[in-house]
Amino acid sequence: MALAEVASAAVERLSTQWPFVLSALLVFAAAWFMQSLFKQDPLSKIPFIGAEVGDESKRLTAFLQDAKAMYAQGYKKFKQGMFRLTTTRESPMVVLSPRFLNELKDLPDDVLSFSGAIDEIMHPAFTNVKSDRQIIPHIVKRDLTPGLNRLNPVVAEEVDLAFQEEIPQTTEWTSVPLNKHLLRIVSKVSGRIFVGPELCRTDEYVDISINYTLEVNNATQAISAMKPSERAAKGEDLPEVKALKAREKRAQEFIRPLVEARKKAIKNDPDFQKPDDILQWLLDDGQAKYGEQAVQELTEVQLGLTFAAIHTTTISTTNAFYTLATMPELISELREEVRSVLNEYGTFTTNALQRMKKLDSFLKESMRVHPLGWSSFLRKVLKPFVLSNGQVIPAGCIIEVPSYNHMHDPEVIENPEQFDALRWYRRREAQELEGSHKGSAAATNQLVSVSSVALNFGYGRHACPGRFFAANEIKMIVGRAVLDYDFKLPDGETQRYKNFELAGACIPDPTKNLMFKRATI
Repeated sequence: MALAEVASAAVERLSTQWPFVLSALLVFAAAWFMQSLFKQDPLSKIPFIGAEVGDESKRLTAFLQDAKAMYAQGYKKFKQGMFRLTTTRESPMVVLSPRFLNELKDLPDDVLSFSGAIDEIMHPAFTNVKSDRQIIPHIVKRDLTPGLNRLNPVVAEEVDLAFQEEIPQTTEWTSVPLNKHLLRIVSKVSGRIFVGPELCRTDEYVDISINYTLEVNNATQAISAMKPSERAAKGEDLPEVKALKAREKRAQEFIRPLVEARKKAIKNDPDFQKPDDILQWLLDDGQAKYGEQAVQELTEVQLGLTFAAIHTTTISTTNAFYTLATMPELISELREEVRSVLNEYGTFTTNALQRMKKLDSFLKESMRVHPLGWSSFLRKVLKPFVLSNGQVIPAGCIIEVPSYNHMHDPEVIENPEQFDALRWYRRREAQELEGSHKGSAAATNQLVSVSSVALNFGYGRHACPGRFFAANEIKMIVGRAVLDYDFKLPDGETQRYKNFELAGACIPDPTKNLMFKRATI
């Protein structure tokens, strides 16, 4: 074949195969680009807040001393972007703008892991606090939340009993260590639905409910303080871990007689009336779905419920009382609302709670101004992904959003630095007047609402499933208090008690007292 013919044939073949060659080249180039992109350190482009104070140790000290200011600085500088913080966590922390929430919430759990982020804090191998225990959200979503219509009057009755036992029933002003007694009230009221009346009112149950969480925290702090390489060999020998294990064992022995009695009654007594509580649901629905459950497993689930509910609910309720104690005019307004609604409904039914719009608004504002912490939407990155702005977020880091700063942004919330108890009530009423469906207006402005400007209960599919029960419980406790009691700051105190701001957490001072007396109106 002549050279010209060879060349002509080659050109013809190339022209017919060129689209395939080009496609292959493009695929190769894209693969090479993505590989080189992920081989780089994507975090190197994300600025540190606190870099000016020095190295990692100094940045950590700054975070422990004033994390709130560091979040504020980062939000101000990078509101539409992201920044890094040096925290007490072992994994790198990346704080992302809330504008990314819609794309983040759609990522699967094998990319962004809620349980992975929690496990890094809780060290489940030593504490046995398992964030992926699926039976808990299953029971809450399937039984607890749908059952609130029938359960709310039961909860209300337990609130009344707990107040009679924990708050002095006198018309003389009496000093009350509020946080201490609220912990006991919340333990009893929550326990009524968790385990039933046989156990929830006992001092031993209250002790377990309150102190289990404290001992978990002690154990996690002790483990975190160890070198990771030493934990497997020495972690179980830590005094704090041993104390936690002993607590778990005592809890098992405490709950065992009730579990065995119920199992026996179910098996042998055809007339047995099953109690309406989570323990029974676990024995029924949980056993059918997950198989035979031993006392140990049932106890672990109960401890998991108390860990998630008791202290968090008490913190939010204490914050509400500390604020109300400085606002006597608001107490009067809320009292009138609660009295009017209960005169119609008799007790705290679901419909009654929905009618207490001012109380709901106050509690939502209280949680906005005094949240549990400065951030929300905590996730562990298991697989790298790319944000809409092109930033690669690598596996192994933790992400979160600066929820406190977002909810105090004047572009998001009007007059955000002002505590406006009826802010959400007015917004709800205005939307209804404008023609919005009542359900839609309520959904965006209620205490239990979850949105980019309401992140206290999380966001997306892992938003707190128990928030409906918790919100009802808090509303009943505060509603009962404003209806039946006068309360105020002690003489000489004129300002709301300051919260403790500890690294990423914000908690009310548990040592403070309020003055209580029975209302005479």
